[in-house]
Amino acid sequence: MRMNRALTGRRWRAAGLLVAGLIGGTLVPATPAAAVHGAVPGDFNGDGYRDAVLPAPGADVAGKEAAGAVVVMYGSKSGLSTTRRKTITQNTAGVPGTAEAYDRFGAATATADLNRDGYADLIVSSPYEGTAQGINAGTVTVLWGSSAGLTAGTNLPTPESDPLHYGLDLAAVGAGPGVKTEVLAGGWHGAVRFTGPFSRTGSFGNAAMPADMSWGESVALGDFNGDGAQDHVNVTYRYGGLSGGVVLVNPENHVHKPGVSPGLQKGNGLISATGDLNGDGFADLVVGDPDEPEVAGADGALGGRILVWYGSALGIAADAAPVQITQDTAGVPGGSEKYDAFGGALAVADLNRDGLADIVVGAPYESIGKAGRAGQVTVIPGRRTGTLGTGAYAFNQDTASVPGGSEADDFFGTTVAAGDVNKDGKAELFVGAADENNSTGAVWVLPGGTSGPTAAGSRMFTASSVGLTQQSGTLLGGNGLLWVI
Repeated sequence: MRMNRALTGRRWRAAGLLVAGLIGGTLVPATPAAAVHGAVPGDFNGDGYRDAVLPAPGADVAGKEAAGAVVVMYGSKSGLSTTRRKTITQNTAGVPGTAEAYDRFGAATATADLNRDGYADLIVSSPYEGTAQGINAGTVTVLWGSSAGLTAGTNLPTPESDPLHYGLDLAAVGAGPGVKTEVLAGGWHGAVRFTGPFSRTGSFGNAAMPADMSWGESVALGDFNGDGAQDHVNVTYRYGGLSGGVVLVNPENHVHKPGVSPGLQKGNGLISATGDLNGDGFADLVVGDPDEPEVAGADGALGGRILVWYGSALGIAADAAPVQITQDTAGVPGGSEKYDAFGGALAVADLNRDGLADIVVGAPYESIGKAGRAGQVTVIPGRRTGTLGTGAYAFNQDTASVPGGSEADDFFGTTVAAGDVNKDGKAELFVGAADENNSTGAVWVLPGGTSGPTAAGSRMFTASSVGLTQQSGTLLGGNGLLWVI
């Protein structure tokens, strides 16, 4: 792992390092961008089983370094198998574009049935793609589901005249006809929100960009006030000395005024996710803030934190105080230690079938024994009443029955996702470790159990096991926030 860490970093930076400049009245970070979300499983071929998505944004394609690929592993009654898979690149027939060095196709992915034909569709970004709009402008592609799986694609064009890392993060929801189906694509020059109806020909209902403050690292969609419409969440890159970025809900409703704190005023972070944690019918907002505090006791938390804002009939107020959870919170395994990066990966899903969403938190820099930055994942169950943290549990590569072993700089917990791939009604937990095996990466699948995912019967999929044979830098499972944190 460690011997090729510097090399992999240079490869990523070759595509993403930029001279600092002004965007939206603030300074663009002179650091590489990172795509932070991965797609949940979706039934792309209509056989009744959801199919898993394993991105590999560092995969070489036809001699083009880090052109990027996505591996789809088909679900079945017996779960996932390396023999039932399809690898998709920009050289695949029907996919727009051509594989080029450092495009990083698959850097972010999302799943939804956009055209409401009964087949899940896969949205894939290439945020380092060069286009007629500029170097590293980025593209977002919809791969359309069918009885034959994902066989054709069209692009979602950005209305931004000068995009930068368009598709850096993705969110999608198929909640109903027309405008109830949406795609949100983040980027350094602003997020783009697409609404339905969508069609396989590439048409869509509308595309719009907020007037201000929609640039950044992470996007999410969730109905915080129960009105049936999705609220738009944007988390910016680091801003104004905060431990993370500004968290905005519906930035299209805000215009940044100098001297006025933008967004939610009592918290910040780098990654967001949504779900109903307390069963009240309103989506709640969860934000990961893995940074160390800029000012001790005033901002951030030792070892990282997550923040929870609860939805309500009035939504989430700008001055609402979030609930803070760290590894020092009662019931949460471990303890807060400097540079754990707790909150460095995030997903929200109902893992124990109690009707409440649970929070999955990656701490990719967590030390396990003497192995520094080996990584760990913690599950925090949702609760109707009481304090979040009770009943939390954790997995790492030293957990009994989890394949492999904790080694320095594995970064287990780089990415996390959840979804049921064997149709037993129990969601599997997917965990990525970008630096496993010389940064070829790996993804663990922990089976769904009666009370949540279990290590028993868990499996580890390496890059080579799914046909990606380069010696380093494949980044199977995705790179998450690694080049940001």
